[in-house]
Amino acid sequence: MRIQLIAVGQKMPDWISTGYQTYAKRFPADCQLELVEIAAGKRGKNADIARILRQEGEAMLAAVGKGDRIVTLEVTGKSWTTPQLASRLEHWLMDGRDISLLVGGPEGLAPECVAAADERWSLSALTLPHPLVRVVIAESLYRAWSVTANHPYHRE
Repeated sequence: MRIQLIAVGQKMPDWISTGYQTYAKRFPADCQLELVEIAAGKRGKNADIARILRQEGEAMLAAVGKGDRIVTLEVTGKSWTTPQLASRLEHWLMDGRDISLLVGGPEGLAPECVAAADERWSLSALTLPHPLVRVVIAESLYRAWSVTANHPYHRE
């Protein structure tokens, strides 16, 4: 299974890239985590935010693999404990489809992305900085995988 993290934003600080890669490279060959960065629209004083959001959404959905299960990251999504996320990951593995996780930009996700979602996941009721979300997702998924594989990482 391939898990694609499709996120708006490029040129992240080094600590974000390092943090994300620390966990992404730990996944086994049969459960790879890949990052797809979508260019953020230019936001200025008179920016057409609706148009920018629509363009970002179109680019995100174009990056989703055919037949992928789409999971959107939304503050209003379902919050999972680590054991619940491990259970979801096992379910996804058994489903046989690849996963595309969608993380929006400063204004969130385009309505088209939300409408396409098979599931909605909330990392927290807090609004988190979008770059940090990449690291949190990578660590959370790796920890969930370690629970399913009985790997000692989840006991740290």
